[in-house]
Amino acid sequence: MPPKSHRVLSPELREVYAALLRRAPENRIEPDLSRIRRVMELMGDPQRSYRTVRIAGTNGKTTTARILERILREAGLRTGRTTSPHLHSPAERIAIDGEAIDDEGFVQAYEDVLPFALIVDEESAAAGGPPLTFFEYLTAMAFQAFASAPVDVAVVETGLGGTWDATGVADPDVAVITPIGLDHQEYLGDTIELIAGEKAGILTERAIAVLGAQVEPEAMDVLRERVTELGAEAAVQDEQIGVIARTPGVGGQMLTIQGIAGRYEEVFLSLLGEHQASNALLAVAAAEALLGGGTIPLDGEMLSAALSTVTSPGRAEVVRQSPTMIVDAAHNPAGAETLVATVRENFRFTRTVGIVGILQEKDAEQILAVLEPLLDQVVVTASSSPRAIPADVLADLARDVFDDEDRVVDTASLPDAIQLAVDLAEQEGDQFGGVVVAGSVTLAAEVRELLGAEGE
Repeated sequence: MPPKSHRVLSPELREVYAALLRRAPENRIEPDLSRIRRVMELMGDPQRSYRTVRIAGTNGKTTTARILERILREAGLRTGRTTSPHLHSPAERIAIDGEAIDDEGFVQAYEDVLPFALIVDEESAAAGGPPLTFFEYLTAMAFQAFASAPVDVAVVETGLGGTWDATGVADPDVAVITPIGLDHQEYLGDTIELIAGEKAGILTERAIAVLGAQVEPEAMDVLRERVTELGAEAAVQDEQIGVIARTPGVGGQMLTIQGIAGRYEEVFLSLLGEHQASNALLAVAAAEALLGGGTIPLDGEMLSAALSTVTSPGRAEVVRQSPTMIVDAAHNPAGAETLVATVRENFRFTRTVGIVGILQEKDAEQILAVLEPLLDQVVVTASSSPRAIPADVLADLARDVFDDEDRVVDTASLPDAIQLAVDLAEQEGDQFGGVVVAGSVTLAAEVRELLGAEGE
């Protein structure tokens, strides 16, 4: 049985989080910024007291935010970071100087917002509208916590989309858009063009735009059109900026990066995968844009120190050896494709076993189809999320996709799933087997916790 870590939330934080969860869920957008704007106005608009970088996209937002924040901290700035969802504790969503605020700080942020939230809830109800949503309230908490710290700059990841996302109350100095794919179609639209249009909502006339390469040309067309309409300054991956060279290595990769203002030769990034090199590129360009308006190169030693020590829990993260177990929060087909490419590039498993659990609103069949060529066998399970597809239901789908019942095993117990996968990877004395965990953020978090992985 794998060791279990001990992440115990305080009773006060549990109570506050329960109160937040009673609001409209995080995966629902209310296409109206009036409530969040009103609550920020009542609080004195704390989000205007520091500079801001806003990050949108389908995949790579959280890691790009973490890399950028690490660079800015190494440059001597005090930083705030807000990302979602969390792995183990909701307090992870608000970080100061690279560290999640403690339970007491999270509760204090909630209480700081509460009197103003109650006013806005009442005003909205009087007009026939809804109260502040879960994400709106959390956004207000983050912006207030950053002002209280105080921070020099906030690195802000959007929740869903961009145009109607609550983080839009901040006026960014830099706007970053990572690769865009099909996800959350029920809110953002069912075409790449519609989704890209929502993501492009973070772009503004005054913010320098940093645009990641897009798999779908239609997405880039939409972004370019928006930049042109605004007359904004933009740096586009594989045009003004790019990863010039990349050599995978032990525990990361060596990169040569062309930024907006400088070229950075042979800097080591402590993350695996081509996608992480692209995330690092966007973070470097965003740092150049913020620190020197895109005209002053970053200090090379500072950049090397930042990139060599950055972490991204739950993203192609090795959480166990013998057999090697990799945990990734891949929760859509594009994320699964990235994970498959990363495993193939960095590991030479003679036998690869998957642990897969997926949430109900996701494209489970397509995620499984992407993972199938990588996996010799798959253990299908479910996280504790009420939105998780039951293991037996997902297993039936997996058997159709894998087209071989012997390759699919299912168990509703996650600890049992881990043990099963380990046994299968080591079957017949195989010393070079590996286990890949994927399908949802909640699954990644719970496997990390069961194995005692360090970090948020």
